[in-house]
Amino acid sequence: KLLLFHTAHSTPRIHPRTFTSILSRPLSVPSLSKCHSPSSLFPSISSPALHPHPHLQRQNFSFSYSFSTRAFDDSSSSAETQNEKEEKVGSQSGEKFETEEYPSGEVEYEKMSGWRSFVVKFKMLIAFPWERVRKGSVLTMKLRGQISDQLKSRFSSGLSLPQICENFVKAAYDPRISGVYLHMEPLNCGWGKVEEIRRHILNFKKSGKFIIAYIPACGEKEYYLACACEEIYAPPSAYFSLYGLTVQASFLGGVFEKIGIEPQVQRIGKYKSAGDQLTRKTMSEENCEMLTSLLDNIYGNWLDVVSSSKGKKREDVENFINEGIYKVEKLKEEGLITNIHYDDQVISMLKERLGVPKDKNLLMVDYRKYSKVRKWTLGLAGGRDQIAVIRASGSISRVRSPLSAPSSGIIAEQINEKIRSVRESKRYKAAIIRIDSPGGDALASDLMWREIRLLAESKPVIASMSDVAASGGYYMAMAAGTIVAENLTLTGSIGVVTGEPTL
Repeated sequence: KLLLFHTAHSTPRIHPRTFTSILSRPLSVPSLSKCHSPSSLFPSISSPALHPHPHLQRQNFSFSYSFSTRAFDDSSSSAETQNEKEEKVGSQSGEKFETEEYPSGEVEYEKMSGWRSFVVKFKMLIAFPWERVRKGSVLTMKLRGQISDQLKSRFSSGLSLPQICENFVKAAYDPRISGVYLHMEPLNCGWGKVEEIRRHILNFKKSGKFIIAYIPACGEKEYYLACACEEIYAPPSAYFSLYGLTVQASFLGGVFEKIGIEPQVQRIGKYKSAGDQLTRKTMSEENCEMLTSLLDNIYGNWLDVVSSSKGKKREDVENFINEGIYKVEKLKEEGLITNIHYDDQVISMLKERLGVPKDKNLLMVDYRKYSKVRKWTLGLAGGRDQIAVIRASGSISRVRSPLSAPSSGIIAEQINEKIRSVRESKRYKAAIIRIDSPGGDALASDLMWREIRLLAESKPVIASMSDVAASGGYYMAMAAGTIVAENLTLTGSIGVVTGEPTL
């Protein structure tokens, strides 16, 4: 949907479970990367591909094998690397893959019954103490602040996108979970991650369990997620900032001019604005054009999704936003929220809905504890064969700086070692390169491109894009056999830039 770049390789992304269907074809590796337009990659663009899920809608493809996915974080220390988390991916039989069309990834939820249900209940009885959840519990997750694309260890803080999505999948099939209660506050992540979480909310709703959002502070991203839930509640004093989208930039050209520093910047591509901050005093026309187009794209998508979710016309939602929203009561009158309640009132409502006596506490399990529940315990595990998921997040550099933190950016040396280990191992039948990077060092990007290309010569490789995969991040993806992305992923290559200061 982004039209500014000099390439057309912005496509909806698919995830490890959908990836298993691609592997059902003969394991032939193309000599050139294949990037697919949204219309050719998925039969229905209105139903984007989903994260790993045990049941996919049939789209003329079959699952020949049962795979597990083993994730490699790009910035993990050596100790963390030994404790890499395994994500299990199940299998499903279907029709033979006969065309070049890729599956849409739509989810068809099937309730566990019979022998499978008995096995799951038995596994719950013998599960570790930290995996035990009382029947009738409500999963609560507080979505706020930074959301990392990396896997988190049980001792690290912050939110992890893979774990958030996995919790939705587990909760949908967990007979002990009665529903989900989401607390949403200002998010500090890109639109790609927001869209992925929203898709998992819609996926979870197919299980028939309730999902409720509570939004004490809400902007465009938070409401984008909340409107996917069945009900939305807010306190009387909630902060709503639904005013549209803005972008701003700072320029240091005047500062350097006063202190006698002249930055020498060379670029190829008129939209490559990375060096403008050092050389200019105002925004260039090309940069303004690019940012305006991006905002129009994101805002247009936001209006379409919100109006569709709330059963309103796009023009009505746009006019309402342009009037300025200052009172929560106004949102309730327009049907944009369900009701005005405090958190304790929402909990009391859930207790009544679940038949919990007033003198008893509502059974709840939080994000951190539920993340410790294994897929195996819920019967969602895969087989012996594994798919390696190599996660690369942050700016790209060739070697680690002595002053850099262990989790800072993409280090080409480390990524290349992991790619080689996947290529040489017989356990891994395929690989997914998960990219969330604005680019960086050109040499480092080229070295990673080479290693990915060598891996793609022996095993199927898919490049999966998160919030951003631009410049060097996009260059890495070009070595994969297939490239997939979110609808709002910022991706492509618009040029190169280099420079140095002159004193």
